[in-house]
Amino acid sequence: MKKAQLIGISIAGVFGLAAFVMMKGLVNKPAPTKVVEKTINTTEVLVARVDIPLGEIVNDGHFRWQAWPKEAVTSSFITRTGGAASQRDLAGRIARAPFLAGEPITSHKLIKAGAGGVLSAILPAGMRAISTKIKEDTAVGRLILPNDHVDVILTRRMRSKGGAEQHVSDTLFSNVRVLAIGQQIETKEGKKSPDGNASTATLELTPRQAELLALANQMGDITLALRSVADLGESTGPANGVNINEERGNAIRILRYGTRSRAYGVN
Repeated sequence: MKKAQLIGISIAGVFGLAAFVMMKGLVNKPAPTKVVEKTINTTEVLVARVDIPLGEIVNDGHFRWQAWPKEAVTSSFITRTGGAASQRDLAGRIARAPFLAGEPITSHKLIKAGAGGVLSAILPAGMRAISTKIKEDTAVGRLILPNDHVDVILTRRMRSKGGAEQHVSDTLFSNVRVLAIGQQIETKEGKKSPDGNASTATLELTPRQAELLALANQMGDITLALRSVADLGESTGPANGVNINEERGNAIRILRYGTRSRAYGVN
């Protein structure tokens, strides 16, 4: 066979193979994807553009409008058409609770500047905030954080009937929420311990319990015992352990769950 014939056959074979591959691709071509557009009934809701920490003074840059499924919108959300509050009206308010980026803004979690401090904003109605001194050995090595729950223990000296001094310790209140450690009212992201130099803990108590704690601070040493998070569901607020009531003179009598237990003197 001549050289020219071999070249011609080779070229014909290459073109034939290419045609076969092209035809196979056309035959096996996937069916076109059918896109079905579904219209969702949405409304524009005001959400946080960035994370907003507790106590932050917000401005227009903290917010943005985002489409939200209309059936998921609640009455507390702020919408463009709802008229509950506008974005401009919220500027300058203080966050009484943290927001995550993309979380809908609700007006009750923002307070107007001048309507009270941040601590008074996060304090539940009817409750009081009162501070007590803490040290490393009376506050779990200063590892207690805001929003932890503690038991409040009073330790003081008293004289027995024989005149000898002895130390007595009683739990004043249990399941008390810690509002702040020093001036820290929120656990910072990535920080696992509070300010090590803090010398006070601010607790959430009822008005009567606040009076008793103020008295107990003058009577002896206050120790905070940290409670497990597993215990938080047992009760909804601080409970009395021992009630301290002033009587005539310098005598103080302890009432344990309504039962009179002992009296001692205050110098």
